[in-house]
Amino acid sequence: MKSVLIDSDILIAVSRARDSAILARWDALSRGSTALFFSPVSVAELWHGARQTDDAILQAIFAAIQAIPIDAEIGQRAGAFLKQYAKSHGVELGDALIAATASVHALQLWTRNRRHYPMKELRFF
Repeated sequence: MKSVLIDSDILIAVSRARDSAILARWDALSRGSTALFFSPVSVAELWHGARQTDDAILQAIFAAIQAIPIDAEIGQRAGAFLKQYAKSHGVELGDALIAATASVHALQLWTRNRRHYPMKELRFF
């Protein structure tokens, strides 16, 4: 079974329902056998930028997919990614944690911002 970690930018697009291609792909995934996951980093990013009218849709989105907690192994891998890519590629902590989560759990990463993820071992959806 395929497993996908969904990046914050995709979750924002779904919550705002502005990109028909992403919504169609989201719908297809939700009907299929692909396991869908998110990082707590995405929760923080979405709630940080949320309007009061977004609360119900965000709760529904996060209820439909599974969280992967950030643990010591993910933190260590994120630190290694920051050491390697922060200066050369501008990788920031949130993206390093999301990349580390995908890497540690062998998940494909669904994002529109591939330039935020220069890590060679990542597989994209």
